Amino acid sequence: MKGWNMYSRIHQLKEDGFKKAKVARKLGIDVKTVSKYWNMTPDDYHQLLVNSRQRRGYLKQYEEEIMAWLGKHPDMTSSQVHDWLKEKYPDTYNGKDRTIRLFVQKLREKHNIPKSAPSRQYQAAVDPPMGYQAQVDFGEKVVYRADGSSTKLYCMGIVLANSRYKYAEWWDKPLTTAKLLEMLNHAFEYFSGAPKELVFDQDKLVAVSENYGDVIYTHEFEQYRQNMKFKVYMCRAADPESKGKVEAVVKYVKNNFAAHRNFASIALFNEECLDWLARTGNANIHGITKRIPAEVFLVEKQYLRPISKAVNIPANIVTRGVRKDNTILYHSNRYSVPLGTYRPGKKLFLTEEDGNIIFTDPDSNHVTAVHRINPGKGQLIQNNNHLRDHTGKISGLQDQVLEMLGNIPEALMLLNMIKTDKPRYVRDQFLLIKATVSNNTVEVIQNAIQYCSDNELWSAVDFRAAVEHFARNNANADTATAIGPPYVPQPYKIKPEARDINDYVAVCGGGK
Repeated sequence: MKGWNMYSRIHQLKEDGFKKAKVARKLGIDVKTVSKYWNMTPDDYHQLLVNSRQRRGYLKQYEEEIMAWLGKHPDMTSSQVHDWLKEKYPDTYNGKDRTIRLFVQKLREKHNIPKSAPSRQYQAAVDPPMGYQAQVDFGEKVVYRADGSSTKLYCMGIVLANSRYKYAEWWDKPLTTAKLLEMLNHAFEYFSGAPKELVFDQDKLVAVSENYGDVIYTHEFEQYRQNMKFKVYMCRAADPESKGKVEAVVKYVKNNFAAHRNFASIALFNEECLDWLARTGNANIHGITKRIPAEVFLVEKQYLRPISKAVNIPANIVTRGVRKDNTILYHSNRYSVPLGTYRPGKKLFLTEEDGNIIFTDPDSNHVTAVHRINPGKGQLIQNNNHLRDHTGKISGLQDQVLEMLGNIPEALMLLNMIKTDKPRYVRDQFLLIKATVSNNTVEVIQNAIQYCSDNELWSAVDFRAAVEHFARNNANADTATAIGPPYVPQPYKIKPEARDINDYVAVCGGGK
């Protein structure tokens, strides 16, 4: 129901004494629509129709261009159409959000241009106080150059949780922690201050481990956090609703700004993004708060903490994890580090300088390894000093174990046979023997060596089992000595009393 018919029915039911909610139910329209026309005179309604026709007629001049956009990008939103018109015709276009939305909707219906938009649900939360919290998230977007070639860009979006004032920045390489910190600095400069708390997802750029609530941050991020003195709230796994505001912002930036926009260079793309933030991202009325973020931000910025102009960011530093084979993967090549560098979760700083790649331990700040950067792909770049010296180290370990075993011939035979039978596991075998010997007596060890030699058991595991056997026997013997000799029952020297035979005869009735 539209036009004069709807207006007339609303006022007829009003005159019959119905309330707004009842009128809305009877006509099957929204109660807000009823309220809009409730006190409107026929002249006012007529003028509203005239203005509406004029606005639609005003948009007719852009219809061909809008149709071209929708034909090329069917998923384009009306808000993005609105932004593109403002960007392309800043001096002549002055359309309104609602008008352009209705106009685009009419065009879709008329020309059968459907639009599918994925829906996602978020849990409502009370807005934090001004200046307290900002939410940070990341996204990716494939964009196209004028020649049709494509490239993937990486985006960081950040939004002040109270005012919904946004900042976004793009990069044409996968983000590193150092780049993230640089982007955060740019955001704080854009905001002219920093909030007290930042909300992040479980991201490897920020945290190494959730650690059951005691979050372990990456070295450089923790350094930056302490310098900037803000708190961090890490979202739990599978809990995107706790940062729903910035989820919507990243989606908005990707779909309204970046979608269908030609990419020339990362610098120009970021410059256009700042223009978009000023023109649309922070200038449009927010759909939830019904306020303009830029206007609310003028108040919220007074609650932000001032930031230092000289913040220590590890420029050109990235971190890389040490692999189990004591190499680090960088630009599709493997670079060696000294044997023993690897441990679970171990990372090194990586910097490039004069064609060299330098690995530095973040805990000690000592240089771990230096290599020339290899321009190829899939190469293993090794430093001979990093290679394992099997002979020297195994021989030294064998000498230590042999001394612990008493330097007896049977012990040397055991160790040599282990080297022969299990060459790949010599180190592990010797270390097991070393640990076994350190916890037992000389007598037990010598008995176990002799037992293994007599039975040709050339294994550290068998040696450990023999040690445990003789150790138990010794323990049982010690226990028996402490208690005393075992109890042996002695026969009693008792002589039973002898009865006269006539007594038994009398009892059995066999005599007189």
